[in-house]
Amino acid sequence: MDIGSILLLLALLVLIGLFIARPLIDREALVITPEEDQAEHEISTLLAERDRVLSALQEMDFDHALGKIPEQDYQAQRALLLQQGADALRKLDEFDQGESANDVEGRIEAAIAERRAAIANHGSSAMAGKPALVMTEVDDEVELQVAARRRNRQDKSAGFCPQCGRPVQKSDSFCPKCGNALA
Repeated sequence: MDIGSILLLLALLVLIGLFIARPLIDREALVITPEEDQAEHEISTLLAERDRVLSALQEMDFDHALGKIPEQDYQAQRALLLQQGADALRKLDEFDQGESANDVEGRIEAAIAERRAAIANHGSSAMAGKPALVMTEVDDEVELQVAARRRNRQDKSAGFCPQCGRPVQKSDSFCPKCGNALA
């Protein structure tokens, strides 16, 4: 082995060692605050409750369909399970709204700002009186491909077979379905 290979191997070993030791070095990433832990535990509990209620509802519906549960008991138990499920979903929504409401609003505001900038760049005078629709380059390419494909299809189409009604192309001498001679 020459010295270059040894140095390359040594550098690789150092990088691998740093990658493996990163969790031990970066202790801040491993620290979970009690509030975060409590919130994660609560969400996990609510998800488990939701799944339990759904499973119980499915089993109860199946048992009712088989005639194992009387109608009166079925209605009362189903209403109770639906209430429990609605409570669990309501609490889950409260957690989701607290965390993601700002994210959603931020994404909406960014999309609006991007759309306004695109309209301003393309000139608002050309778009006066028209809906504000700005197509990106990718959309333009796709639209061009679709238009070209439609033109090719129309060039090939000769109409329909007079006997069976199946579409035929200009190059067809006979209908591909019924064999009728085309003019």
